[in-house]
Amino acid sequence: MTLHTVLIVDDDKEIRDGIEIYLKNEGLQVVQAQNGVEAIEALSEHDIHLILLDIMMPQMDGITATFKIREQRNIPIIMLSAKSEDTDKILGLQIGADDYVTKPFNPLELIARVKSQLRRYVTFGQFEDDTDIVRVNGLVLDQQAKQVTVDGESVRLTPIELKILSLLMIHAGRVFSIDEIYEKVWKEPSFNAENTVAVHIRKIREKIEINPKNPRYLKVVWGIGYKIEK
Repeated sequence: MTLHTVLIVDDDKEIRDGIEIYLKNEGLQVVQAQNGVEAIEALSEHDIHLILLDIMMPQMDGITATFKIREQRNIPIIMLSAKSEDTDKILGLQIGADDYVTKPFNPLELIARVKSQLRRYVTFGQFEDDTDIVRVNGLVLDQQAKQVTVDGESVRLTPIELKILSLLMIHAGRVFSIDEIYEKVWKEPSFNAENTVAVHIRKIREKIEINPKNPRYLKVVWGIGYKIEK
């Protein structure tokens, strides 16, 4: 776990420093923030793999921060809550937190929960079939809601376009031949499918790319097929 970084967000510096000691003893890297505003800034500046997020903080509380983070990122969030904050804790879980630990907490329990969430995140990753949110840079697919956004802007796709894009995003970096795309999306043997697939690829590009002629995401690998660039 030496390459994994945990973001600790709490307005109490003693709590942040204490948690940091335990995390570093486990070989984890640590970034600190004292409120939700600093947390969001830290996410843009560091490669964060898990967030420990206090609920009650000045400037931006943990509930608001969780909501904003979930608009863009799918990394694990463990909320730190006092017993008097049960309602906020439940709300936090409803809007996207993965777990919670009640203050005052046992540091060993906290570390165990951190390790568990990191194992889940690293093992299953963001690009597996059973992950609801699939992210490739600014391109985000919500498989459950059947929605796609590009840099936060919603994109309207037809069901076939969505199936094609989902296939490529879930397996980002892998090249699929035209026949593979057709058979996996249309669920029937491929026969002269090149034009059919090409038309849909072109329409997807027109919707997700700033410049469809010089695509950032949906790439052609000449003579082989198509892929989503990681």
